[in-house]
Amino acid sequence: MTQTILVTGASSGFGAAIARRFVRDGHRVIAAARRRGRLDALATELGSALLPWTLDVTDRDAVAALPHALPEEWRDPDVLVNNAGLALGSDPYWQADPDWLERMVTTNVLGLARMTRAFLPAMVERGRGLIVNIGSTAGNYPYPGGASYCGTKAFVQQFTLGLKADLAGTGVRVADVQPGMVGGSEFSNVRWGDDARAAAFYADTVPLTPEDVAETVAWIACLPPHVNVNRIELMPVVQGPGPFTIKRGPDVRR
Repeated sequence: MTQTILVTGASSGFGAAIARRFVRDGHRVIAAARRRGRLDALATELGSALLPWTLDVTDRDAVAALPHALPEEWRDPDVLVNNAGLALGSDPYWQADPDWLERMVTTNVLGLARMTRAFLPAMVERGRGLIVNIGSTAGNYPYPGGASYCGTKAFVQQFTLGLKADLAGTGVRVADVQPGMVGGSEFSNVRWGDDARAAAFYADTVPLTPEDVAETVAWIACLPPHVNVNRIELMPVVQGPGPFTIKRGPDVRR
């Protein structure tokens, strides 16, 4: 059965891979993102099964208006993939640019929550639907320099579980997909603003790919309607959970 899928952050990385996967599987995709040029290129690649839609998830009014702004035949997505998100910097929290926290919370937390609120009432009314939130293993295994980002992804996990409690018995499902180290996207380039540093981070490793994440999202979407995935962690075999942080040396304060 052909479904309508709405994917945020669809202009690159996970979002573009997820859009390609769903179109390949015979579905229609609303590809939402800020960069219209990239969305148009994706539409040229994938054809009429993809509807490009310019959207900034940090724009509260635009998100609230989206369900009625879409063409009528696209207004009731069967699946919402809350993928838009970012990480900025890796400095200790007290040294980090305070604007980075604002941007991460507005995108990763408020953007995701508002998109969910915009489309969830219609799903509950129909008695069916699926929301897939793209979280991160960072929400479970915090690391130095990631306090703000890890905190936003911990929110995604708890928000997803809270939604499950509210949605029990409604027929609407919600899942949290938590990737670990993934290459082949702009994530690290955006985080550090340094392409060479981003490339060095993945050197001599075999990380996950955006296609691996898309495969997982597609698998969840094709499960029987009585199956509800709570959360699923993905890591490449080169990665393990984060270690404890231990500082050593004569200048360590007790």
